[in-house]
Amino acid sequence: MTVLLFTPNYNQSVIKNLVTMISEEDFDVSKEGQVEIIGWLYQYYNSEPKDEAFKKKKYDSSEIPAVTQLFTPDWIVKYLVENSLGRYWIRVLHARGDKRSASEIASNFAWKYFMPEAKQEQDLAQPEFAEKKVEAITFDDPAMGSGHILIYAFEVFLQIYESEGYSRRDAAKSVVENNLHGFDIDRRAFQLTYFAVMMKFRAENRRALRLDLRPNVFEVPTTGLTLADFGIEKDTNKQITKNLAELLANFKNAKELGSLLDFSTVQLNDELINSIVSTKRVGQLSFDESQSLEHHNELSKLIAVGTALQNRYVINVTNPPYMGSGKMPSILSRFVSKHYPASKSDLFAAFIERLHGMTDEDGLFAMITQHQWMFLSSFKALRERMMNWPIINMAHLGTRAFEEIGGEVVQTTAFVIQKHPESEYVGTYERLVNFDSQSKKQKAYLEAVKTPSLNYVYRTNQTNFEKIPGSPVAYWVPENVFEKFQNSPSISDFLFAGVGIQTGNNLRFLRRWYEVSFQNIKFNACDAIDFARASKKWAPISKGGPYRKWFGNLEYVINWENNGNEIKQHLGASKQKAIVPNEQFYFHSGFTWSDITSGKFSMRLLLPGMLFESNALSAFSKQKNISDRYLMGFANSTVGNYLLSILNPTIHMKSGYFLNLPVSRSAQEPNITEKVRQNIVLCHVDWNLDERSWGFKWDLLVSCIAEHNRASPTKSLHFKVICDKYVPTMQGGCVNG
Repeated sequence: MTVLLFTPNYNQSVIKNLVTMISEEDFDVSKEGQVEIIGWLYQYYNSEPKDEAFKKKKYDSSEIPAVTQLFTPDWIVKYLVENSLGRYWIRVLHARGDKRSASEIASNFAWKYFMPEAKQEQDLAQPEFAEKKVEAITFDDPAMGSGHILIYAFEVFLQIYESEGYSRRDAAKSVVENNLHGFDIDRRAFQLTYFAVMMKFRAENRRALRLDLRPNVFEVPTTGLTLADFGIEKDTNKQITKNLAELLANFKNAKELGSLLDFSTVQLNDELINSIVSTKRVGQLSFDESQSLEHHNELSKLIAVGTALQNRYVINVTNPPYMGSGKMPSILSRFVSKHYPASKSDLFAAFIERLHGMTDEDGLFAMITQHQWMFLSSFKALRERMMNWPIINMAHLGTRAFEEIGGEVVQTTAFVIQKHPESEYVGTYERLVNFDSQSKKQKAYLEAVKTPSLNYVYRTNQTNFEKIPGSPVAYWVPENVFEKFQNSPSISDFLFAGVGIQTGNNLRFLRRWYEVSFQNIKFNACDAIDFARASKKWAPISKGGPYRKWFGNLEYVINWENNGNEIKQHLGASKQKAIVPNEQFYFHSGFTWSDITSGKFSMRLLLPGMLFESNALSAFSKQKNISDRYLMGFANSTVGNYLLSILNPTIHMKSGYFLNLPVSRSAQEPNITEKVRQNIVLCHVDWNLDERSWGFKWDLLVSCIAEHNRASPTKSLHFKVICDKYVPTMQGGCVNG
């Protein structure tokens, strides 16, 4: 079936938009415009299947290319290539005795996104680099998409070759033949990259299309071949067939696994494989012989891709696919869990490990990924593995690094890593998270290149990260704060913290307090026994809510009749029972905060007699030698917020991060405790002025009106169950909490 990429209608189609809305300059080959056009067209083509796939809880294998396609902005491509390939070549020149600084060399090549390394205490000279030849510098993109990164690398290679005395025509031939490599699971992406590389080659060498030269870019294929297709019987010695069987097994699901496949344990030129591939057939072929020839040809292609995936490359650069473990197809999920256990939480993290494995010992790799791996506990094992991988440079982009992705959810970081470990290496980090658009981030980065002393440029040794629990990549933290984490007690010494009830169906089991009979709510229960004695159905529950410190966000009640038996027996949509953890703390006084917040951390009092839901993390005192009110004040302070943002600067604040908060003791503890108590009282009064509070009596303005001028008593709105529906009814007077 033929699929039309675009509606063949000039007046109402993308073709018209291409011609009328995109400037002619963007199609200019000399300015690399065509490469960007190809990339944007590819992303446009994938937009509809991507939107459909995003609606699903779990992706199908065929949807992986669409949902993981994201065109990399041009300036980020240049950052990645110049700081990896460009940096490597500068090291070669320095090893040869070039006395110019790295900045001077980069300026000579017009690499304006190159950031020089920080000054190092130890000598990092690599004299063996003096023997390096440009022809031997292999460059790979294992998730190449439409080839944007490879095409810019092509241009940088041309510059290097020219500086070595090559003509651009001969340089282009050598780049295609020796330097560039790439992989993708999507055939259309492979075709676009192949086309882009050949057009770049043709622009420099008129004989390009007549040369018998194929770019080293590959579609990672899948196969249904088995040993039987090569006439191998089941009872054949497994030692003889081991490599062939493993090769075929690896490619069975290659359309899902792509470059994550590692053939390092497979001998691809063993006696059996060589004998099959080298078999010649001449003359007229029978049907069986013709089919056998097809199998042999397919095997040859598999060996070519397997060999390319088996190789190591001097430079690896990519924008990998992003896909959380919960969305992965089952085959991909099992493979990542088995082969990349430290990074199984997201596909991009598995590619971080894979690129490290695909890089030569003296090489570099560069990526742009989501920044979760820097902070979240689910990536702690990966961070521990990376502790000996020197981060040469990082441009921490945060949100809005991609114009087509808005909001605060997708936060990214671009970085360059050296394969060879250097325990004392000092990396350079550009903190661009506070610049709120792609263009502002680009401008800020270029300013940092010109003026490395700007206050958003940081330099630190990675070993400092180990001083903070969980080893987050907190490069912006001053030395004295690292010491505080290392030498201070954590709040876990004084408080227990945990998650609350996950009902599986809040619409069924939770209500706002004014939606149920007020007489059927039990407030101030001492414990579960006291609640049961009251014979009430509803108990107040904390459910998170917006930013609010000290007191408030108390609007919900939960069906806790018969000790929550109906909830505990409920099966959710996934056929799993509700989760009711930390039940020993129910009805106890404590503190609570919202799991998700895009602003500052805010802790509130959890009243006695209340429960807490999964979106309202809660903490309870376990020691009496320090005031729990003092701990609450410290967590709500500017210092507490700063320290918590180091532990986890994402929009989530799980209990594990909170418990790692280092606590400062103070001689002013009694005074601070009293101030916290006063804040709680004031915010309690303030909350009760809101009609959402069950303690609401009257509006503050009403109390300022003379009694004889006041309107009749306020009518409060209640709901009664009539015919299985909640029907609003009016009752005189105000609710008394």
